[in-house]
Amino acid sequence: MSDLPPAWWRDAVIYQIYPRSFADANGDGIGDLPGIRSRLPYLRDLGVDAVWLSPFYLSPQADAGYDVADYRTVDPIFGSIDDARSLVADAHDLGLRVIVDLVPNHSSDQHEWFKQALAGGPGSPLRARYHFREGRGSSGELPPNDWPSIFGGPAWTRVADGEWYLHLFTPEQPDFNWDHPAVADEFRTILRFWLDLGVDGFRIDVAHGLVKEKGLPDIGRDTTWHLLDVGESPCFDQDGVHDIYRSWRAILDEYPGDRIAVAEAWAPTLARVADYVRPDELHQAFNFSYLSTAWKVPAQHSMIDASLTANDAVGAPTTWTLSNHDVVRHSNRLMQEEQGEVAGKKPTEVDPIAGLRRARAASLLLFALPGSAYLYQGEELGLPEVVDLPPEARQDPAFHRADGQDGYRDGCRVPIPWSGTSAPYGFGPDGGPSWLPQPDSWAELSVAAQDGVPGSTLTMYRDALALRRKVVAGPEPLTWQDAPEGILAFDRGANFRCTVNMTASPVRLPAPGELLIASGPVTIEDDTIVIPPDTTVWWSL
Repeated sequence: MSDLPPAWWRDAVIYQIYPRSFADANGDGIGDLPGIRSRLPYLRDLGVDAVWLSPFYLSPQADAGYDVADYRTVDPIFGSIDDARSLVADAHDLGLRVIVDLVPNHSSDQHEWFKQALAGGPGSPLRARYHFREGRGSSGELPPNDWPSIFGGPAWTRVADGEWYLHLFTPEQPDFNWDHPAVADEFRTILRFWLDLGVDGFRIDVAHGLVKEKGLPDIGRDTTWHLLDVGESPCFDQDGVHDIYRSWRAILDEYPGDRIAVAEAWAPTLARVADYVRPDELHQAFNFSYLSTAWKVPAQHSMIDASLTANDAVGAPTTWTLSNHDVVRHSNRLMQEEQGEVAGKKPTEVDPIAGLRRARAASLLLFALPGSAYLYQGEELGLPEVVDLPPEARQDPAFHRADGQDGYRDGCRVPIPWSGTSAPYGFGPDGGPSWLPQPDSWAELSVAAQDGVPGSTLTMYRDALALRRKVVAGPEPLTWQDAPEGILAFDRGANFRCTVNMTASPVRLPAPGELLIASGPVTIEDDTIVIPPDTTVWWSL
C-alpha cells in the first residue's frame, strides 16, 4: 500500500446528487439547490463524507445540464449563485464536503464563445476555440472524418456557411479545442471561481476526452460507441490530457483543506486510468471496470486485485461504485448480467426481491473494500431501475437517435421518494408531478417508510457506513481468505472479515468471530452460520 499520508478523500464515502431528481423546494417538479439544502441533514445522518452535485450551471438542458452555457452561474431552474454559496456553507456546518461537476470537454452551443464562433465565419480566430473544419467530398458535403457521436450518428454538424464542427456528444455540445491557450486559461479561472466560493473539489466530466489526436485522423473502421466501451481511439485518452491535469493540481494544492479532483476517465486499461491519479495529477478516478464486473467470485476477485494493484502503483486510492446517473441501477444490472447484458445497456425487468437482495450484498461488499466509495442517490433506498417509462416522458437526448448510447438513462434518474403514499412522494411541496413519473410501488421505498425500520435498506446503509468508519475505513490492506466455491472472503487487518455468498443456495460456514452486520437474514447455530444466497456478512475477528 502507498506510504503517502492519509487525507479525507482516500477512504471517503461520497454521495452523488442528481439535482433535478433529489428534492424540489419550489414545486415546479424539478429538484433544485434549496431542495438539496433542506435535505443535507439526511445525508449527514446517512453517514457520508461528501456530496457530489451533477451540473447546475446555466444551460439550455439539451443534455440535462452537461451542455453548459455559463460556467460561473446557476441555472434559474436550480436557484441562484447565492443558493450555491449557502448550500456549501450549510454542508460544511454539517461536516459534509461538496464536490461539483465540471464539464471541460464541451460547452453548450448557446455558450457565448460558440455563438461568437458561428458569427465570425470561416477563418475567424474565434472558431479556433472549437474544432471547425471543412468537409470532405467535392463540395464539402461529407464530415471531416469518420468519428461517431457517443449518442449516435456522426460527431460532426455542418453550419450554414459550409464548415463542420465537432461534437462527441449531441450537436448542442460542441467540443472545445484544448490546443488553444484561451481554453486552458478559461478553465483555470473557472476552477478558481468555484474554489473561492468554497467547494471542496470537482468531478471532471469526460476527463479522458479533452485532447484529440493531432490532425483528427479517421478511426478507419465502422464504429458504434457506447459510453462504457469506447476502447482505444484518436478521440479519447490522449497523453496530452495529463499536462492539463498537472496544471489543475497545482491550483488545487494552493487552496487549504485538501481540495480534490475526480476523473470520469474511460480508458482501455486500469493502468491507463491510473495515469490520471499519479501524485502530481488528479486525486481519484472512477473505477468503471469494477462497475461493469459480473457478480461471480472469479470476476470479482480478479477485478478487485487488478484495481488495487493499478492504483497502488501510483500511490492513489482505489474508488468503488455500483451505480450513477449514466448506467442501469445495480439492483437491476447485476441480475441482467446473468442474461448476458452489460452495464448501461437497455434495462429489463428483473425479480425485484432477488434484485434488491443482490444489490444489498454488492453494496456491503463495496463498503468493505480499501479506498473510497461512491453512492448514487436512491440506492440507499433500494430503488430499482424504472424500465417502463413512456417514450413521451423520456428526456435522454440519445433516446431518439440511432445507434450509440442507448438513450435509456432516464430510468435511473427518476426523482427519489421521501414520504407519503402516492407520487411525488414528498419530492416537492405541493404534490404536483415530478419531471419524470415515479412508479406506484415506490411508497414502500420512501425515506419515511424505511426510516428506523430494522432490516430496511436505508437502515442497513446507515449501520454499514457507521461501522465502516469505526472498523473498516483506513489503510489496512485486503488479504484474501480461503473459502468454498462461490464464496468470496477477505480480511482487512487483523480484526475484520467480509464474507459473500455469491451462489444460488444457502451455505453453512464456521463463524469466524462476532457478527457485525449482514445484508440479509442469517442464522447462527452454535459456532456455525447459514448465509442465504446473494448475502454479505461482516465479522469482528
